[in-house]
Amino acid sequence: MDASVITEVHGHRGCGGDVPANTIPAFLRATTAGCHWLEMDVVITGDNEVLVSHEPWMDHTTCLGPDGKPITEAEGRALNMYNMPLSAVQQYRVKAPAGNATARKPTLAEVVQAVGVCVLETGKASPKFNIEVKSDPQQYGTYQPLPAALAARVLEEITRSGLIDRCLIQCFDPAVLEELHRLAPAIPLAFLVEGAHDLSTALGHLRFTPAYYSPSFRQVDEALVAALRERNIGLLTWTVNEEADMRRMIALGVNGLITDEPAKALALLGPSQ
Repeated sequence: MDASVITEVHGHRGCGGDVPANTIPAFLRATTAGCHWLEMDVVITGDNEVLVSHEPWMDHTTCLGPDGKPITEAEGRALNMYNMPLSAVQQYRVKAPAGNATARKPTLAEVVQAVGVCVLETGKASPKFNIEVKSDPQQYGTYQPLPAALAARVLEEITRSGLIDRCLIQCFDPAVLEELHRLAPAIPLAFLVEGAHDLSTALGHLRFTPAYYSPSFRQVDEALVAALRERNIGLLTWTVNEEADMRRMIALGVNGLITDEPAKALALLGPSQ
């Protein structure tokens, strides 16, 4: 284990289970658990609000209609939140994977406010925010703004919410990362990658060096860790839920461990972290 690297826990979409992921109850649970970071996804609504949601439409597997009843896949895909005002979006509910709890999709500002109140009331340490900007080139102009407008709006909301000095932004889309870097070069950016990639080839998609490289934990080994350290790039890995995998990531010295099971990861790290 590399004792010089402190592995921090990122609560993936907060902390789910019997509360819905990517909702205020999930983020409050992750905060009270002691997560160093709250990881969340953001999209843009039709009235230009920065909404916490994994998809820019209503996922039929996690969302319920305003009447509390399930929606079909076709109905969910037709509910394009980039064409809906926030007031309409928040009539729908997100359900928990276990239990009967539901909650509405919050804005980023609502999450920041709720977490701030929680910190004051509980005395817990204030977590930082790992904000994933959802972007797919095939959805430019239909389910999302173009990269320049998307990056500008997210940065505007981060600034307004007082997160400039306590956030990082991650994204799979190099075009969005390029715009974020151009507009706010001081904010740490994480390049999310999916599948096996040669590191040099992957980083070649960017014209700047990101603060973090973020692959699946299955792609992380000693060679990748060494190569990133040589380039002075941090390593965030997702989504690490099994204890054996957590132990391996901690032993390798990853900077951040994104997990649906933050309490388990925090217990492994011990009180010193």
